Amino acid sequence: MAFLVSFSRSKVKIETMKFYLFLFLLIPTSLFANETCSRVAIINYQEILVDAGSGKRGEGLRFYLEKDPVSKELLDTYQKKNKPTVLNASASTLGSIMILSGILQTSEAGAVSTQNTLIYGGSLLIAVSYLAAKTMKYNNEKYLKQAVDQYNKRNSPRIYFSPYRDDNGQSGVGFGLRRNF
Repeated sequence: MAFLVSFSRSKVKIETMKFYLFLFLLIPTSLFANETCSRVAIINYQEILVDAGSGKRGEGLRFYLEKDPVSKELLDTYQKKNKPTVLNASASTLGSIMILSGILQTSEAGAVSTQNTLIYGGSLLIAVSYLAAKTMKYNNEKYLKQAVDQYNKRNSPRIYFSPYRDDNGQSGVGFGLRRNF
């Protein structure tokens, strides 16, 4: 009898691992790519990198936006709100701990449902945390757009930049993850 419980438990682990491998292969790798280094603004017919290599998003426009106090304040707000939050880090860590404890749980007769609850609950917590962080970062782009708009109202040379532009040149505000089919 113990052999059957052990065998069914290992089969559940194998099926769970297959599920995670399937999810990993299903999710396109482009969702994980951080395309911030490719964003450019056009100033005086020259392309300027918006996210210079300093690690702060929008830092490439600071030289121009510092000339206007309102634009500088909006850029500072944009950069401050782009930092990772403790809540997202805590949720992801808790989700990872739940998954790990579900995988490492000892085999008992009624533990399979608890194990699955921990694994699926942890996965869901990580997914929700990831989507919330991406959505907040995406919606935070309005501060950078406002900073550029405020600068363009009162200063010259004009900055031509839209943080929401996709590969097709279309602009718009929406949910943090977009995919064209």
